Amino acid sequence: MAKLNLINIYLFVFCISLFNFQTKCFDESSWLYKKQAALFIFGDSQFDAGNNNYINTTTGKANYWPYGETFFHYPTGRFCDGRLVPDFIAQYAKLPFIPPYLPPRNKLFIYGVNFASAGAGALVETRKGSVIDLQTQLGYFKNISRVLREKLGDTEAEALLSKAVYLFSIGGNDYSFPFETNSSVLYTYSVEQFVGQVIGNITQVIKEIYEVGGRKFGLPSMWPLGCMPFSRTRVPEGENKCFEPITPYVELHNIEISKVLQKLQSDLNGFKYSIPDFHTLMENLINHPSKYGFKEGKVACCGSGPYRGILSCGGRRGVTEYYLCDNVNEYVFFDSAHPTERAYKLLAQLAWSGEPSVTGSYNFKALFES
Repeated sequence: MAKLNLINIYLFVFCISLFNFQTKCFDESSWLYKKQAALFIFGDSQFDAGNNNYINTTTGKANYWPYGETFFHYPTGRFCDGRLVPDFIAQYAKLPFIPPYLPPRNKLFIYGVNFASAGAGALVETRKGSVIDLQTQLGYFKNISRVLREKLGDTEAEALLSKAVYLFSIGGNDYSFPFETNSSVLYTYSVEQFVGQVIGNITQVIKEIYEVGGRKFGLPSMWPLGCMPFSRTRVPEGENKCFEPITPYVELHNIEISKVLQKLQSDLNGFKYSIPDFHTLMENLINHPSKYGFKEGKVACCGSGPYRGILSCGGRRGVTEYYLCDNVNEYVFFDSAHPTERAYKLLAQLAWSGEPSVTGSYNFKALFES
């Protein structure tokens, strides 16, 4: 009997401790999301934190070694050796890592959620069936906004959504995919018409997020896609050049998205945006790596072929043999199309605290604090 009573006492103390722990965690969570702006992430492989691990795609996954080797020490689904720009932004904003949307969890995403999908575009037709396109990502966000309203109530949810920052990396696949497939799109539409379609889709998604309650948006400029190792493989061997046919699309995209954001800020009450100049910084990293402490700006750390521009890192995409560098910190690119963690950190620092001349009306720090 004495032994039974002792067990009951232990159980009682454990339950009280567990209740106090759960209450403390809930209180701290409530305090944090009210004090800190949440972060909602949309986009492609630059921002995908593991959503593609949960969809039926053969080429758009990075859930195997050596991806994730330096920071996480295991593959998370990020196309990088470590962290991506949103991971650093979350850190600077004193938020936890923002989780991908698709892994099954019973969580209320009060700090935000990541909807990005490697290979995705603003156009539904871009890699249709093997990615989570931007429209689908928007649908996921609307689901989350409904859950937030159910769990927190309309007033609390609206406060969270309006205080949150909405971060995008989208459009690059829309421009590169037609060149990869020699699509008729390249001959059917002018550069202006095709870019107009991409920008139009992005604009519509931003407006719909605004209608749900979003007010603060971050859209870094598109970096020079033609100068990635993957793109350089399309240039005749021996010519140390970027793949120039894609350049007019990138340049016009950056001009037009800036115009759109300026107009939205003028037309929509409370709309704020940041557009950090990733394009110029990536150009400098590629062409002048030593100025930033890198040794190599054009050849990838991991891959095969010229510039290691064949997307064979990890040996899971048809080409089993590949090269992996000894010191990833010396490289701007980790694989044929994605920077290293060290390069991503420089981009994140620019976005977070860069001057208005390179970030638009606000830098990310100002967005989070506004």
